[in-house]
Order: sequence, then C-alpha cells, then structure tokens
Amino acid sequence: MQRCSQMTPSQYHAVSDTAMDRLLDSLETMVDSSNNPQYEVEYHSGVLTLNLGDKGTYVVNKQPPNQQIWLSSPLSGPKRYDYDVSHKVWFYSRDHQQLQELLEEELGTLLDTSVSIDLED
Repeated sequence: MQRCSQMTPSQYHAVSDTAMDRLLDSLETMVDSSNNPQYEVEYHSGVLTLNLGDKGTYVVNKQPPNQQIWLSSPLSGPKRYDYDVSHKVWFYSRDHQQLQELLEEELGTLLDTSVSIDLED
C-alpha cells in the first residue's frame, strides 16, 4: 500500500467524512446491540469517541493538514492512518494494517464477539 499525497483537500474530506460516518454507523450498531449502558459513542467536530467503560476509550479523528485519520486505542496506542486511493483503504504505514481490520480485531477481543466494520461506500 502506498500513501497518496496527491489528494486535494476536498478529496481528502470526501473520503475521510465517508469513513468517519461509516465508522460511526458501525459503532452505534455495535453499542446498541451490546445492551451495555456503560458503552457510548459520540461524534463531534471530526472527533469520534467510543467509551467502553472499564475496557477503555477509543478516539478516532480527522487530521486534515496531514490528510490522515488518527486513532488512539486502549490496546494498541496511537496510530496515524493514510489513505491508499488505489485500494480505497486507510492503512498504518509502519505495518500496513488497515484501520477497519485493527478495529474489528481489537473490538472483537474486548467485547468477545464478532465485529464488522466497513469504511467505504
């Protein structure tokens, strides 16, 4: 995978807004189906927060100057994701893992259930 540094600001906002909206939808569905009153998901001003009570808090936010999406995870720590236009995925340049793959793995482990996240239309 390769970082695309040629996106225009409007292209970046289009793909990152789609990813954040899809992530919000997936996490809201996950939280609603968990029936756990401690779990909460919020999205304000480009910052998505998933609070899992004593299991930790995830923060996902857009970083327009870098054309990235940043993640703070209670399990894997901070990561910065670039967009690969040809594969249409957000990936971490150090290990090439996709954002949705990491979230599916970690949330599946924390919640002891299968988690499915699709960040693209």
